[in-house]
Amino acid sequence: MDEHAKIEELGKPRVVIVGGGFGGLELAKALRHVNVQVVLIDKQNYHTFQPLLYQVATAGLDADDIVSPFRKILEEQDNVFFRMAEVQAVDTDNQVVRTSIGLVKYDYLVIATGATTNYFGDQEMAKNSVAIKSVEDAIMLRNTVLNNFEKALQVEDPIERNSLLDFVIVGGGPTGVEVAGALSELRKHVFPKDYRELDFKEMDIHLIQSGPALLKGMSPEASQKALDFLQNFGVDVMLDRRVKSYDGYTVTLNTGETLITRTLIWAAGVSGAPIEGIRKESVLKGNRYQVDEHNRITGYNNIFAIGDIAAMVTPDYPEGHPMVAQPAIQQGKLLAKNIANLLYQRGLEKFHYHDKGAMATIGRNHAVADVKLFNKEFRTQGFFAWLMWTFVHVISLVSFRNRLAVFISWTWSYFNLDKGLRFIIGNKREPIPVEETAPKELV
Repeated sequence: MDEHAKIEELGKPRVVIVGGGFGGLELAKALRHVNVQVVLIDKQNYHTFQPLLYQVATAGLDADDIVSPFRKILEEQDNVFFRMAEVQAVDTDNQVVRTSIGLVKYDYLVIATGATTNYFGDQEMAKNSVAIKSVEDAIMLRNTVLNNFEKALQVEDPIERNSLLDFVIVGGGPTGVEVAGALSELRKHVFPKDYRELDFKEMDIHLIQSGPALLKGMSPEASQKALDFLQNFGVDVMLDRRVKSYDGYTVTLNTGETLITRTLIWAAGVSGAPIEGIRKESVLKGNRYQVDEHNRITGYNNIFAIGDIAAMVTPDYPEGHPMVAQPAIQQGKLLAKNIANLLYQRGLEKFHYHDKGAMATIGRNHAVADVKLFNKEFRTQGFFAWLMWTFVHVISLVSFRNRLAVFISWTWSYFNLDKGLRFIIGNKREPIPVEETAPKELV
């Protein structure tokens, strides 16, 4: 489409932001008082609080609780124009972004497209596993889990029934650990009431981590405590193992071990989501754009990248900053200042990441936290860490409505040991017929 998208011209420099994740949204808000026109483009019309996607996948929260419409968030900013569109390419010579609704010209372009699931080239894994990178993924996983239990009620063969009840989670980072903990809670408190005819001693939860420890990047104490919590909850944690293949039924590990499951949850890695038209020399390992200390993409004067898609290589972060929310938010805030500095021909400020620490929850009353305050690191595990995790996630939600809804849902679940959003609505992944995947001796 070569026609220009219908967007009012304000006669001001135009900042086009591609992606409304943590970084892109923070930048749009921070440009509120800067004399520019902001055009925010995203393929969805809402912002997703991704750290709580696993709660949607495990029936703890409704999708509405963790999303908020961009137009609602930005309704009081007269200089912001939102367009729901797919970005197809960038024409850097003519300074336009090619989208599904037409061309959008820019004076400054900011790419904040975040990250996508990385299957490391394994197409079979991409086809047969379930990731948790979007609201649609989370709902599909919830539907798939519940659908498999409904099917298990009608299965006579114990091996086939077991494949429907068992779960394999690949990746021992925060997402994998939190999903494993949430499933263990469902197994203990919820599913036995819903599916009284099933024996939940048959429900196995396997967490596979390629390295020697969980929660890479957190302290050894946090890693060990997370392992202890999960094992106490009955999760089979398998360290120093990698998944070689998964055909929808059999999981084969690099050690030769095999597991059977109809539900493999992929939480093992992400990569950047670059846009066509940016010079390939600017793309580093992991499909992240190489940026300077001002978040400017190498080789360009007016194109920036922030968040997961940006790799700012420094002595402290030789592979770029962690692909989590805080670097994106901080980069978005600083870039707004630097765009104003460019407009007024002032010097640019360098980005310095203020690491506030990391947290992960492993179910009710159990969490680990490495928190940095006043240049000191505080480490805590257990109930207090769980309270901290809960508080931080509630106040970090974008809207008051989201905060209130999540607080009420969590309070109800805490006192009733129940997760009430066990609906099968929308897409689900149907199990591949066992005769197409299982070894002949199991058919």
